[in-house]
Amino acid sequence: MNTFLWILAALVAALFFASGAKKLLQSKEQLAAGGFAWTEDFSPAMIKAIGVLEILAAIGLIVPPLLDIAPVLVPLAAAGLVLLMLGATITHLRRKELSAIGITLVLALLPLILVWGRFGPSPLS
Repeated sequence: MNTFLWILAALVAALFFASGAKKLLQSKEQLAAGGFAWTEDFSPAMIKAIGVLEILAAIGLIVPPLLDIAPVLVPLAAAGLVLLMLGATITHLRRKELSAIGITLVLALLPLILVWGRFGPSPLS
């Protein structure tokens, strides 16, 4: 179980690090043109803040247990990603972007498995 959770954490961290970096490095207009239509509802500062949160959570999934410092941050970072993706789901529902809802729910489910695994049967000590 521990190996599975490490692999899942690495995958989730890579996905959210890349997503956060994209939000930080591209302008609102570039993101909107690249298929992120939801950015029309958010200020550039809010989009950058979401990117920062994604990057911090990605780091929180990997670095604390590697350094053996506050491993409880792993499920907390994962819980933050679940909340972020539930917010994204609500945004897509409000905008009637039904095709994006499935993606955001899967992106909420993956870190939710980490929350369950690290708070439950395979905690990091």
